[in-house]
Amino acid sequence: MKKYSIVRIGSEYVVQAGKTSILKVSSRREAAKLVTDAAELLQQEPAPVADEHPSIGREAPEVS
Repeated sequence: MKKYSIVRIGSEYVVQAGKTSILKVSSRREAAKLVTDAAELLQQEPAPVADEHPSIGREAPEVS
């Protein structure tokens, strides 16, 4: 997992992964909570693979 940092730029906080800016929020507390939530989600087990043939068919898009 990449290292995350929270940087203040002006009156906003920017969440960065490495040197890449990912998210801009208005409070440091909100930024810290989002980083924590994202880290927890990344540690969870992957979702099971969906069936190749779903039980509900998808409608064809309308062409005008």
